[in-house]
Amino acid sequence: MEASEQSPVLESARTKMGPSFFVIVVAGMSAIGGLLFGYDTGVVSGAMLLIRDRFQLNSTMQGVVVSVTILTAWVFCLGAGQAADRFGRKKVIITASVIFCIGSIVMGLAENVEMLIAGRVIVGMGIGLASMCVPMYIAEVAPMESRGLLVTINNCAITSGQLLASIVAGLFSHDHINGWRYMLGLAAIPAFLQFIGFLFMPESPRWLVAKGRYEDAVSVLHRVRTTDDDIQEEFRAIQENCQDNQLANDGWLAVLKKVCSSSALKMALLVGCMLQAIQQLAGINTVMYYSASIIEMSGVRDKSEVIWLSAGTSGMNAICSIVGLFFVERVGRRKLTLYSLFGVAACLFLLGASFNLADKDAPPVSYHDPSANGTACFTIDSCSACVRSTSCGFCFLEEGTRSYNGTCLPVSPKMNDMSVGGECNTTELPPHITWAFNWCPSMYSWMTFGGLLLYLFCFAPGMGSMPWTINSEIYPMWARGTCYSIATSLNWLFNFIVSLTFLDLMQLLTKEGAFYLYGILAFLGFLFLFFFLPETKNISLEHVEELFEVPWWRDRTTSSEKKTLQSQPGVGNTTTIAHIEDVKLNSINKNGF
Repeated sequence: MEASEQSPVLESARTKMGPSFFVIVVAGMSAIGGLLFGYDTGVVSGAMLLIRDRFQLNSTMQGVVVSVTILTAWVFCLGAGQAADRFGRKKVIITASVIFCIGSIVMGLAENVEMLIAGRVIVGMGIGLASMCVPMYIAEVAPMESRGLLVTINNCAITSGQLLASIVAGLFSHDHINGWRYMLGLAAIPAFLQFIGFLFMPESPRWLVAKGRYEDAVSVLHRVRTTDDDIQEEFRAIQENCQDNQLANDGWLAVLKKVCSSSALKMALLVGCMLQAIQQLAGINTVMYYSASIIEMSGVRDKSEVIWLSAGTSGMNAICSIVGLFFVERVGRRKLTLYSLFGVAACLFLLGASFNLADKDAPPVSYHDPSANGTACFTIDSCSACVRSTSCGFCFLEEGTRSYNGTCLPVSPKMNDMSVGGECNTTELPPHITWAFNWCPSMYSWMTFGGLLLYLFCFAPGMGSMPWTINSEIYPMWARGTCYSIATSLNWLFNFIVSLTFLDLMQLLTKEGAFYLYGILAFLGFLFLFFFLPETKNISLEHVEELFEVPWWRDRTTSSEKKTLQSQPGVGNTTTIAHIEDVKLNSINKNGF
């Protein structure tokens, strides 16, 4: 659709210059919340290799340590919308940074798995608040023409946090005793920096207007806009959109009831929720939380090398997220999302194929060690079947290129790094003997690593950021807090389900079967978004909901005609900028300053 055809939902005045320097600073300081989110996501992947051995965690307990943060984030995200509507976006973000700082310190000082889980729970509280509030805050402060760019900065911060976490994990990977403490505890530093910095940040002008604080809202708009921006028109549009904001004070049930009475808003909420659900069902956090484990499963042996290769995947994620910054306002949200998701589905099938080939290439069991007699390991005849069992591991002697003399032995109940009996019943193995727990030597490990890089290349620019960006745009002011928190909570709910079940799912369906399943889900998500996701580029927050009145492939010009007349400058009972400036001038004359 041409720009002239979209005019009913576009603001009449456009900013010719880019965003002001101050609004970029505001977006950057806000995005530290994304950095914290990303750091926790990335660091648990590398730290888990050490935590697993330190506390002797089985696959279920590993899933609990990872997913308890996600579960807590989901719960707190549900209440974050109401908190943001009542207390303001700024106060919620400050609270999130304090909570995250406390949780990071608790994890770093953990002496047992219960204390570690407690720290993960506290961190989840902060992530739940920040993940919902930060993108919404940036979208409400940003000018229309730069909104997608500035909200995407938050996603770049998430991926940069994951990269930073992988680098930190690599640096401390040689310290098998306390390395994980530094990995988890250092997150307190950026949390403290955000707390200090955000004390000087402005409140959202849209929230201020919704609370009737017009003078404060005008003051903030002057701070975050350039001299070429038409602040008066923007203020009028914001005020009109906030006329129903009393509903936000009546609670989320009242908001949700009104949302459900509008077919356009119901569709907007459905699309927003599906975007967040599809992002997780496409398997991104199986890759980010368990990237080190996936690389180890592909046949890479040295743990330090595994962690550094995991850092390489995080680097790809961060670089490609920055690429998304250049395309979000050029290509548009819809195309970027669809191209990204289609590529993700293809890469998931590639990852499944890599594990399928590795499974067929796995070496056979050369002999049955007498120490395994009477156990399930004694009857297994291949490495792939051996490591598929959580109670067995493959102990082998590499006799040449692609030649392995190995046997299947029971895993020690005290330590995953050794067997019960046989040549691998010690952690100090001779150089020529290798203990493989949960992996097999394979010539296809490069294919798995390459598949991970290609997956992130496709995911990061689109599906990595667009669910957050689009959700920050598609709801009216009175429903934004509630609807955004519902959509974001679904992200955390599916994040929790996927991360908790990933390791067990690979045992149930095999490694390749799990990735094939994620690929099918990603493709089904692509089909849904192809039919129901409209383009929100260059459309003001006050008019985006009109896009959902009819499907994207139908002309919405006629259906929006009446609303266009209502949204013309000067129509409706609104307080103008000129009136507020007169109030300010009278106050100055009266008080003498």
